[in-house]
Amino acid sequence: MDVENGGTTKDGGENRQKPLDSGGGYHLLHHQNHHNFSSKSIIRKALLVIAGLVACVVLYHSAHRMQYFMPASYNLLPPSASQESVKANQSSLPPSDAPGYFSPTPVDFLQGNLSTTYKDDLTSPGTNLSSPITTNSTVQETLPSLDNVENEESMLDKVLSKAAMEDKTIILTTLNAAWTAPNSIFDLFLESFKIGNGTEWLLNHVVVIAFDHMAYTRCMDIHPHCYAVSTPGVDFSGEAHFMSEDYLKMMWRRIDFLHTVLKMGYNFIFTDADILWFRDPFSHFYSDADFQIACDHYWYPSTDLNNSPNGGFNYVKSNNHTIQFYKFWYTSKDNFPGKHDQDVLNMIKFDPFIQKIGLKIRFLDTAFYGGFCEPSKDLNVVCTMHANCCIGLDNKLHDLRMLIEDWKKYMALSSEEMTATPQTWTVPRICG
Repeated sequence: MDVENGGTTKDGGENRQKPLDSGGGYHLLHHQNHHNFSSKSIIRKALLVIAGLVACVVLYHSAHRMQYFMPASYNLLPPSASQESVKANQSSLPPSDAPGYFSPTPVDFLQGNLSTTYKDDLTSPGTNLSSPITTNSTVQETLPSLDNVENEESMLDKVLSKAAMEDKTIILTTLNAAWTAPNSIFDLFLESFKIGNGTEWLLNHVVVIAFDHMAYTRCMDIHPHCYAVSTPGVDFSGEAHFMSEDYLKMMWRRIDFLHTVLKMGYNFIFTDADILWFRDPFSHFYSDADFQIACDHYWYPSTDLNNSPNGGFNYVKSNNHTIQFYKFWYTSKDNFPGKHDQDVLNMIKFDPFIQKIGLKIRFLDTAFYGGFCEPSKDLNVVCTMHANCCIGLDNKLHDLRMLIEDWKKYMALSSEEMTATPQTWTVPRICG
């Protein structure tokens, strides 16, 4: 048997190794080496092509994302705007690391008045993902970096936790620049705590929610707990006239924010800034209620839904009932276009959904929580007084100043004089 690389020859000769002939085995080996080299070259080229494609995709998406993380003023300034105007615009902003300073997230920028902390609200009824983006070059706002977005909830929690009582209860009020100007509503609001009967300690638990940068800056000058909430495309700094478009946006932005606070586990007393505090209100709250609210007119027992609520003062406990209720309240605005939060509350308070979620509502007596609609009749028991049923900032200021003077005169009386006859107000004078 004949073999190629070894064996026995046919003639019985010695078995010896035959060299590879130049026409067969050598070409086979050369072909195999060439094949291996070609495969490696093809793989190398394929990897280079894939790397190039990946780089292009990354660059494209980076450029696409940047439009949401640039300063809002970047594309709003006209081409002729000078560098000086750009610097002036930026210098008017509070520092991004200031306590309680908040810039809207990209989701907030795209969605308008949606909760900026909890993205699950994007599935709520009334959310319009296709609504156009509106911008206003006069609103000085900055979109945050990714780090700021991630830290947003912790920033809010930091402010709230510093002001919270032991049971995580806080006192919240909302303000804009018109109401925080010197000698305006905000000053009277703070003064009432200082001259009230045992109310000054409550100031340590008041958090001011500022709707614009001027209000935030003014708050930081005179109060320790401030938090700024901006709404892109809306300038809340001026006086929001009752039932104007800006007024309605501000009221609904407030409801949305309070919903966020409840989901973070905080109980709150919400108070309008045109409410003066003269006594600690906790002694007249109901222990079994989830949601209790002041009234324009208190006609019926505290559990009767026919009472006329006023959204400017309420005490709300954080639980599943109230979280669902505030979400329902906020999304109900789309069913009643052109109505403010108080009107919508009056409509939904009879809705079967309220009973379904088990929300316990109580209405607060105007004897303790009065207002210009229905003033409390005895200064010996009053806790708060509200400049409700009054339109116009100047009108409110006039009568609130009279309230302050009435209270100072009352506090100057002896205990015998206070109780001898019921002490009453001289207001409303212009309001009411």
